[in-house]
Amino acid sequence: MAANSADLHGRTHRLELGDQTLREWDAVVLASDAETGVVLDRSAFYPGGGGQPPDHGVLLWGGVQTRIVGVRKGDDLALLPADGDPLPPVGTAVRGAVEDDRRTALMRTHSGLHLLSGVVFRDFGALVTGGNMEPLEARMDFNLPEVPVGFRDAVAAACAAEVGADRAITTTTLPRDVAFSTYPDLIRTATNLLPDDLEIVRVVDIAGLDTQADAGTHVASTRQIGGLEIVKIENKGKGFRRLRVRVTD
Repeated sequence: MAANSADLHGRTHRLELGDQTLREWDAVVLASDAETGVVLDRSAFYPGGGGQPPDHGVLLWGGVQTRIVGVRKGDDLALLPADGDPLPPVGTAVRGAVEDDRRTALMRTHSGLHLLSGVVFRDFGALVTGGNMEPLEARMDFNLPEVPVGFRDAVAAACAAEVGADRAITTTTLPRDVAFSTYPDLIRTATNLLPDDLEIVRVVDIAGLDTQADAGTHVASTRQIGGLEIVKIENKGKGFRRLRVRVTD
């Protein structure tokens, strides 16, 4: 099946954008270098972006394996091998495999942040000013001038209710003008971070709660996130509050 142009980065068809449950696939090596990395014709390694770190995993070929510990984004997506691991030569057929526990944890965490931002926007009108995540823990910053009385408990209770509601989480790709005309509140960050030359926008929707432009990987429903614990609220300067969260089972 031919790749949709929105699913291409350089010479690589990004399989994870079409199937976020995919963990293993077959591919052919297009470039291979210890310094610059390995380029595949097809890859399900999420390369990182939007606060979500890149995937880890392995390439299996010729009875050996190459561990992948990062991704470099340039004209191509270059998979970065672990120091000292053998490199598959150009033209080699390989089996790629994403580390499932890490990817699944990051999917739950990323979806949890979308749920959190949706709740805070809906209930308090605050936009996101920054964020970052690691597997099952994250931070998100909001342009919230004051912390209302009972804010922490209210947000925690609302997030728990949305997890319990088991809202569907879906992704679609749309032409930029169609995306913004369909979803006027598509940007939930205080600053629009979408490149001006981005023609196709990937939209992540939590049914009935939150719709955002986003290129990350997500679980299929809010129940799959698990618990979302508000660990700490920090004052990061006038009008800015940082929420540290933990995803729990």
